[in-house]
Amino acid sequence: MINAMNQSTSGSPSAFQLLFDARLNKGAAFSESEREQFGLVGLIPDGIESMDIQLDRARLQFEQQSSDLGKYQFLSALQDRQERLFYALLRSDFQRYMPIVYTPTVGEACQKFGHIMRRPKGMYLSMNRRGKLAQVLRNWPVKDVRFIVVTDGERILGLGDQGVCGMGIPIGKLALYTACAGVPPQVALPVVLDMGTNNEGFRNDPLYPGLRVPRIGGDEYLSFIDEFVAAVQEVFPRCCIQFEDFTNKNAIPLLERYRDKVCCFNDDIQGTASVAVAGLFGACRMNATKMSDQRILFMGAGSAAVGIADLFVKQLCGDGMSEAQAIERCWFVNSRGMVHSGMPKLPDYLQRYAHDVSGLKFPVGAPSGLDSPLTRLSDVVEVVRPTVIIGVSTVAHAFNETVVRAMARINARPIIFPLSNPTSKSECTAEEAIRWSEGRAIIATGSPFPPMHFGGKLFVPGQGNNVYIYPAVGMAVFATEANRVTDEMFLRAAESLASQTTDQDLSVGLIYPPISSIYETSIEVAIAVAALIFDQGLARVPRPADIAEFVRERVYDPAF
Repeated sequence: MINAMNQSTSGSPSAFQLLFDARLNKGAAFSESEREQFGLVGLIPDGIESMDIQLDRARLQFEQQSSDLGKYQFLSALQDRQERLFYALLRSDFQRYMPIVYTPTVGEACQKFGHIMRRPKGMYLSMNRRGKLAQVLRNWPVKDVRFIVVTDGERILGLGDQGVCGMGIPIGKLALYTACAGVPPQVALPVVLDMGTNNEGFRNDPLYPGLRVPRIGGDEYLSFIDEFVAAVQEVFPRCCIQFEDFTNKNAIPLLERYRDKVCCFNDDIQGTASVAVAGLFGACRMNATKMSDQRILFMGAGSAAVGIADLFVKQLCGDGMSEAQAIERCWFVNSRGMVHSGMPKLPDYLQRYAHDVSGLKFPVGAPSGLDSPLTRLSDVVEVVRPTVIIGVSTVAHAFNETVVRAMARINARPIIFPLSNPTSKSECTAEEAIRWSEGRAIIATGSPFPPMHFGGKLFVPGQGNNVYIYPAVGMAVFATEANRVTDEMFLRAAESLASQTTDQDLSVGLIYPPISSIYETSIEVAIAVAALIFDQGLARVPRPADIAEFVRERVYDPAF
């Protein structure tokens, strides 16, 4: 019966394939000849609809949803039903749809994933399948997968352990690969590694779709990851792996373990670093300073913060500064206070940023930085006197009025980047940063905030969202079939992104190109990164005469 429904005797797609395969389905856009050829007459209304008409209907249905989560579910169902229409809708208004497909709405979707899921997407690789992961991966119907976004669900956004409900992140990330930079959706595979969960609420929820056991760790955890990476290389040899939302204790070690062996990257580390450095380029243009003039204080000392610091240091070294001098420009605050060389039990990746603070002048009444590390961020600001403060802590309201006013007192144009998401985890809002700095702050936020007026002037907050970076890097890797992903690629991406910010953008406080133009922005970034891949000798295809044309020819077009 199944074969009879899904396969015509001639080998051509059957009517059922065309209507129920999301990649083939055009809805009522099938022409009269297609309807006759494939037996569609009577299965759809006689009216032949253009993409524009179907987009109008989709927009209407989207807006009829009463909540952002409802809108998320609508878009998810549309992706399952008619893929090209889904991507055409996203591209028609990125600013409207991206916060629904990804942050901040995807956070709520992950929290409720077990309750709202309607059909499986991607692959769920369970620790119960150890020793058989390659065999399981072969169950995926597409045999030439080029991208896998994988999470173990342990640190989803700022929400903590979501187990297999973290699948919402790989799904959303890969949707933006296609929507923003044209990576063909058929080469993308979202994956979640089910190694249990320590989320008691999920383990006690009968609708939780994963294993209801505590997480594995240590050597057992690492062995599972090793098997997964090896299985991907065996089954999909041209595949790039993007590690996503792993905890700090695993993220950096895993990246270091595999980056020189397979084509892989970690967006939380390298993508975040790239978009932050791009923002710093824009901020320097806005306040007429140089990167070498900046002194950065990080609120948060995990993988994202260290990733930004490492790329910033690489940029300064490329400009002629010594590594030691560049490192001195980066300061950190973690959950225990200001990071310094006398602080015990610092992770290895943070050691080089643990400065000697014995010569610093501490505020009156503040504890010694050695005997009792400064725990108030405002005190650390007074001691370090940064030009830039970057929040990657997921600690809501960490940039309070005292902190922002201190930054504004120290700097004529303080650079303030509260990059944590979703919105509920932001260190401050854009409006707070502008108001408390009396309109002088240069800001980038991790989550979207609306434009505002202050002092008779319009301010448009820039969103320092990784979506400016990882889809473009992904498109470059796809086009060139790169065998490795390097930090230099992310630095080149940052430079290309920053170069596309116009003086008009800067005049309203926008240090990134408008999100509404992200598709063309991403293609330009992809072209720049592709050129570097060829220069580095990492491409698995011959260098073309025209790299821009080469990349654009490979971009996915959702048009009927």
